[in-house]
Amino acid sequence: MTRAFNTSVEIFVEVSAAEITGENPRQSNHAYFTFVAIDTASGKPIKVPAVIPITNEEKKQYDVALRRRELRLILAGKMKPENASELRMFFADLK
Repeated sequence: MTRAFNTSVEIFVEVSAAEITGENPRQSNHAYFTFVAIDTASGKPIKVPAVIPITNEEKKQYDVALRRRELRLILAGKMKPENASELRMFFADLK
C-alpha cells in the first residue's frame, strides 16, 4: 500500500517477467490501484487505518500518492482544480 485516505487505499503493483529458465528478467508493467473499504452490512464506505511508510521508497510513494488522488478526483469531476493544494504546490515548485 502506498497510502490510505479516509475510506480508500492506493496500492502500487509491479509486474515482472522472465524466461522459464529465469533468464532475461524484465519489468513489463506497473500500475496504481485504488480500493474503497465497504461495510458488508450497510454497503457504505468505512474508514481505513493509516499507512505508515518506513523506507525511503515508501515515503516517496506516500508523498506523491496525494497528488495522484487529487488528479483522479479532478478528472472524475469530484474536486475543483483550485482545491487541489498538493498539485498546485507541485506546479508552483516547477517555476
